[in-house]
Amino acid sequence: MSQHRSGLPALTLGALGVVYGDIGTSPLYAFKEVFASGQVPFNTLNVLSALSMFIWALVFVVTFKYIGLIMRADNGGEGGMMALLALAARAVGDRPGLRATMLAVGAFGVALFFGDGVITPAISVLSAVEGLEVVTPAAKPFVMGIALMVLAALFLVQRRGTGNIGRYFGPIMILWFLALAVTGAVQIAREPDVLRAFSPLYAVEFIGQHPHLAFLTLGAVFLCLTGAEALYADMGHFGKQPIRLAWFALVMPALVVNYLGQGALVLQQPEAIANPLYRLAPGWALVPMVVLATLATVIASQALISGAYSAAKQS
Repeated sequence: MSQHRSGLPALTLGALGVVYGDIGTSPLYAFKEVFASGQVPFNTLNVLSALSMFIWALVFVVTFKYIGLIMRADNGGEGGMMALLALAARAVGDRPGLRATMLAVGAFGVALFFGDGVITPAISVLSAVEGLEVVTPAAKPFVMGIALMVLAALFLVQRRGTGNIGRYFGPIMILWFLALAVTGAVQIAREPDVLRAFSPLYAVEFIGQHPHLAFLTLGAVFLCLTGAEALYADMGHFGKQPIRLAWFALVMPALVVNYLGQGALVLQQPEAIANPLYRLAPGWALVPMVVLATLATVIASQALISGAYSAAKQS
């Protein structure tokens, strides 16, 4: 897909469906993982500190690192690990030792991508289907089976291709991000004190005063960044401008508002930490939210599977 054949709106819509599926479904599981192990004490200060780490991780890693820096290092408009390797190979010239080192680093990077491709679909789909437990506790015994069926169906359709349904990915992801933003904003309005998490001082002081707890929290922070590499990897398909526009216009605001909304909710109802994203939704919207979340995680998984196929082919 080139920018000559498709306009900016179409490319931006496509980027929403392919580039941002993975990072866009992180709110399903990232924030609740901060306190899931019980090692990070649940209190107001730790909630605000974790939220501050989430927000500034998105700012520094995605906005500054990928949008601001890495996307400038394109190879004839192409991005991704192979493009980066080609640029590195050109830079080292006729130095076999450096070339071998670059090749090893590139292979390691591809291996990490494959690892992400193995883990993320399972975590995302399972987290989406777990919403059924919020709808009715009686669904708990069936959650794992339903998640397995969804994943099996996803891999079974690969041989037939996904071109016919791919056109729906963008609109579905728009609905998903809007749902994240709206449900988060409602809770922020009820607990505006959570906006204090915008201050980076909470993150800095948390790291300085409680380095062990901050290290544990970083595991969840990394979860909120999963899929960020897709901004660079898919640059050749959609171009820099559509990817940047989608991030600043919809994706980043929706993610930040939703994480803040989850924080606002658990400050009011600490028991909601078990599944804060679904607890954001009103009772009548729970089932539609589960369906939308499942579709969003399938789209995210599909993008990751396609990316893995592409990386394997290029390798």
